[in-house]
Formats: sequence, C-alpha cells, structure tokens
Amino acid sequence: MRHVFEPSVFYNNFGPYEPVLYLQDGDTLVTPSLDARGWDAKGIQRAARGNPLVGPFYIEGAEPGDTLQVDIKRVWPNRDHGWAKTVVAGHVVVPEHAQSLPEVRVGTWAVDIEKGTATLMEPETVLGQITLDLEPMLGCLGVAPMGHQAISSATSAQHGGNMDYRGYKSGMTTYFPVFEPGALLFTGDGHATQGDGEIVGTGIEISMDIELTVHVIKDKTIRWPRGEDADYIWAAGNDRPLDGALQHATSELMAWMRSDYGLDAEAASILLGQCVDYDLGNIFDPAYTMVCKMAKRFLPERCS
Repeated sequence: MRHVFEPSVFYNNFGPYEPVLYLQDGDTLVTPSLDARGWDAKGIQRAARGNPLVGPFYIEGAEPGDTLQVDIKRVWPNRDHGWAKTVVAGHVVVPEHAQSLPEVRVGTWAVDIEKGTATLMEPETVLGQITLDLEPMLGCLGVAPMGHQAISSATSAQHGGNMDYRGYKSGMTTYFPVFEPGALLFTGDGHATQGDGEIVGTGIEISMDIELTVHVIKDKTIRWPRGEDADYIWAAGNDRPLDGALQHATSELMAWMRSDYGLDAEAASILLGQCVDYDLGNIFDPAYTMVCKMAKRFLPERCS
C-alpha cells in the first residue's frame, strides 16, 4: 500500500514515541520533511530547529532482533532556496589555521528543482554565483535506539541518526537493527548537496519530498546500519574518535561478508585489505560516521 502522509508532529530525538502512522511490510511512504531549522516547503517554520524529524513510523511485525530494510525510492527538494554555513569547523584544520578562520555566516542558495542545480546567492565572494549540481540526500535516517532511549537528532549511534552520509539518496537500500517493537522509523535533515564530512556543519539545508518502502527481515540481527546499491555493500559505524567509527564499520561489513557471502575471516580480510573503500560521513557532530564499502564484483554469490 502507498501512504501519502502530511506530518503535523515533529521530534528532535530518535526515541520510543507514539507512532504517527502504522505501516505494513512492503508499504511505501511518501512524506515531506522540514529543513534543519524547521522550515517547510512554503518557507513556514513548523518545528523547533535542530533537525526536526518526521515519524516515528511503526512497521507491523518488526521486533527486536529483526532487521528493517528501507528502500529509498526518491529524495528531492521541494522549494526554491536552501541555506548553508560558510566556514569550516575549527576541529577539521590545525589549531593555528583555526585561529585565522573568519566569522561563520549563513549563505543563501537558489535551488532550481527542474534543472537540478543550486546557485550561491549570498554572501558575495570571489566564487561569484557558483552553480552546483543537486545530489539530494537524507542527513537523518534511523530507528528508535536500544534501551528505550531518546537520542538527539544532532548525533548518531547503532540506530542510525544524524549520519550525514551522502549514500542516503535515491536508489539506495538501507538496513537498520530493530530495538523497539515496530522499529519506529524516523527521517529528516535533507541536503540539496553536501561534501563528505559535512565539515561546515551543514549541507545545503532544504525541505524535501521523500519516498521510502519498508520491509521487515525476520530473525536477522545486525549491529550497525548497512546499505547497498547495484555496485556496493557497505556498513556505517558511528563513534568518536574517528577510529572508533572505522572499527565499527569495518567489523560490521566483515560480519556481513562472512554471514551472507560464505567467507571466512581470512578470505574476508584478504578482500578488505586490497579492495576496501571508505567513505566519510559526518565529522562535525558529537559522533563521527565512517562507512566501510566493498564492491560487489569482488564478492562471491550471496548465500543468504
């Protein structure tokens, strides 16, 4: 079934809240989201700033220990302007460089939905009105955390959250561990485009139209978010320092290669050692995100 949902309640945490909609396995959800400051497609502020989320959506049949599959069918901006900060975070450069950084401003970008571009309007710099191609993505995607917790949409953990990974885009299939009955799926924090790491603290922030299809994979337990497209499988780890995130991501991908592709630890290590790719997700928020990827062309046929 296809559900067209208009949200009226928004949360700034991933948590065990009252569901806003119940979905069956295989259902498709179509919903708008707000931008990171709570502004909608019409430029009206409808929620408190700080990555207000759409959800939670209860998926019937999902129980702790299962895996929730989320197929991202479409993510696309639904208004003609976005905003972004203008200066890199102090912790992504050396201290003496950080001291020379200018004051952070908020820039304005004109978004052409039909052409698929974003053009810098303010501030004026030597770049002029630089135009970028849109690469829409979801900064926030995940489920309710373990232990009946509520965790801020400013950060991330095993449940997903504010990972700001460019892979959360149209055409990607993602997987999340289920910790609460119904999984309780949330999303939000759309970016018209963003560089790896979200190193200025934002992408081009904008409200989105989102289409997702959900599936419950019974009795399959994973520890960290996973994903795949036609070419890669990958796992995300969220932690600080960055090597902690890398360790979680690498361990999760290795576990996937062993359980679903029949590789032992040595064979998985050989492939990882010579063929692994790493993508940087968020390196701005309290928990950093690292993604460990393996090209499907190197893997044997999936056995489970």
